[in-house]
Amino acid sequence: MGQQSSHQEEPLPKYTSFSDIVYNKDLDQLPDEVLLLILSYVPAKDLDYCRCVSRRWKCLVDSPTIWRIKCQRMNRRDVLHVADMCQNTPWKRLYLAKPFSRNLVRNPCGSELLQYWDIKNGGDGWAVERSRIALEDAESPTCFVTSYQWCEKQQIIDLVKEGLWEHFLDVHQPPICVSDWYGGRHDCGCVYSLKVQLLAVDKIAVLQEFAIRPDPIPQWNDEKYTQVSHEFRGYGPGVRYVKFMHKGKDSQIWKGRYGARITNSSVIIKYDGIEPCCS
Repeated sequence: MGQQSSHQEEPLPKYTSFSDIVYNKDLDQLPDEVLLLILSYVPAKDLDYCRCVSRRWKCLVDSPTIWRIKCQRMNRRDVLHVADMCQNTPWKRLYLAKPFSRNLVRNPCGSELLQYWDIKNGGDGWAVERSRIALEDAESPTCFVTSYQWCEKQQIIDLVKEGLWEHFLDVHQPPICVSDWYGGRHDCGCVYSLKVQLLAVDKIAVLQEFAIRPDPIPQWNDEKYTQVSHEFRGYGPGVRYVKFMHKGKDSQIWKGRYGARITNSSVIIKYDGIEPCCS
């Protein structure tokens, strides 16, 4: 029988926790570009631990490169397109906040009752009920219901807090798309109105506004929802907030909540169609 080799392959190190990987000194022997690639596979929520390892690791995690690699690997088309158009792209901010093509209105259908809305009650006040007619693509099968006097509510969206940044808003002015759905009970007419304002940093100055008050819904209607929408473009520099306000009531002055039903409110920032920075 042939002599068996005495050489045995060294076993791979066994890690019992994420911290064991973080504090593995062998990684410090790697060049920056290799260590960056390895760190880019670490979940974003765990990268804060990596920042505490050393000054070098902190610089790597805080660099835009690691977040750019993450965006490229995930094929984040929104971020990649914005990066092509905009100088000094905040890769980390865009990766974590995901400000584009998502609804910035919180609790748009009432699944969390009246949370996140500033409300003004009229008649018997606002309530949340199950929608009488299903609305496709709605976040929840629920809706906000109004009473026999004007019921109003509003929400102010901080665009910078949601992940955008001042230069991008002022120079590129991405399209801001707003939408709302309203309907009535079949046995009671109702009225509805929507107003959306783009506000300056002081939350007072109105830089652009969209307002609509459609024709009243008559009694004995089909209960179907109707959409109202608008797209803000070319609104100029200085926009920092979106103020979304709507209200409704019934037209029969019936006690209870027979007024306009409102749901699936949305404010969405688009990234396509923006112009590049001037050189």
